[in-house]
Order: sequence, then C-alpha cells, then structure tokens
Amino acid sequence: MEILLIIVSAIFVNNILLAQFLGICPFLGVSNKVSTATGMSGAVCFVITFATLVTYLINQYLLVPFGLEFLQTIAFILVIAALVQMVEIVLKKISPSLYSALGIFLPLITTNCAVLGVAITVVTKEFTFGGTAHMLNLGESLVYAFATALGYGLAMILFAGLREHLSLNSVPKAFKGLPIALITAGIMAMAFLGFSGIC
Repeated sequence: MEILLIIVSAIFVNNILLAQFLGICPFLGVSNKVSTATGMSGAVCFVITFATLVTYLINQYLLVPFGLEFLQTIAFILVIAALVQMVEIVLKKISPSLYSALGIFLPLITTNCAVLGVAITVVTKEFTFGGTAHMLNLGESLVYAFATALGYGLAMILFAGLREHLSLNSVPKAFKGLPIALITAGIMAMAFLGFSGIC
C-alpha cells in the first residue's frame, strides 16, 4: 500500500512541475511540440531514476559513514552531470533528430533542479505513511524517483499537447506565446490540485 501511495503522490498530488515548481525552464522551453516534449521527458525520466540510484548509494555508503553529508549537493551535481553526458552521447548515436530537436535543453538537464531536487529529497525528507514518518529505503526511493519522473513526463506532454492546440487557435495578440503558456500552466496546476485529497 505504501508503494501505491508513493506512486500516486509523486505523479499527481506532489507533481514536481505543477506542485513543487521544479524544472520549469525545460517545461516552458521544450513544450512547443509533443514529440520534443516526449523525448525530453524520456531523457529526464532516465536521468532522475538513475541519478537517484547512484546518489542514494553514494550518500548511504560514502558520505554518511565518513560524516561528509555537507558535500551532498556537490557530489550529486557531479553524478547528474556525468549521467547527462551519457544520455547525450547515446541520443546522438541512436536518434540524431531528437538530439538536434532538444538542442540546448539536453545539456540543461545537468542544471535541471527537478533532477537534483528528487535526489536530495530522497535522502533528506521523511515521508509519512499511516501516521508514522520514516526515510525511504533504496527500493522506495527508486519507486519515488521513477513516479516523479512519470509525473514530470505526464505534465510535460499534456502541456505540449495544449500548446500545440493553442497554436492552431486565434489567441489575442497580447497573450500570444509565453503569456498564454503561463496561463495554461497555471490552470493545469489548479487541475492537479484537485488530486490533493487522494493521499
């Protein structure tokens, strides 16, 4: 039951984009087309999940035993940067069109606060289930990271679909571009707020 609560909470209730407002730069920058948003979501999903695995292990077996918790942020950023480089190399070989479509936003995953936010949340935040608070173990951490990445992808792809639809409609000149995108994102955030009573 706890795993189901983690999944629903991470995807809908505490959506990293629409409730925690982490990772907004690619959310607004890469969401003009559904195909690009899907590719970016896949890359972020891989990086968030794998970075959480590696950073959790580094924190538990290197930083905490030696009293080096103050180096968490620096260590986590280095791990994330290395993973993004791997993703960039693989995408360049497997899908050059997606690689070029993502453009500058692919290296920006390195500084995407959603990736770092999940890694830090997993090792520092106590989660409450059934009235008792506890830290996540490795399995729960990976489930939380993957579900958070799915929530990121869901919000990103929905938003891209809405933006594609808006580009076909006549929007007043004052609202064209980023203003209507921000209004749409705000309405999406309010819609996701409706899930807050679930968990």
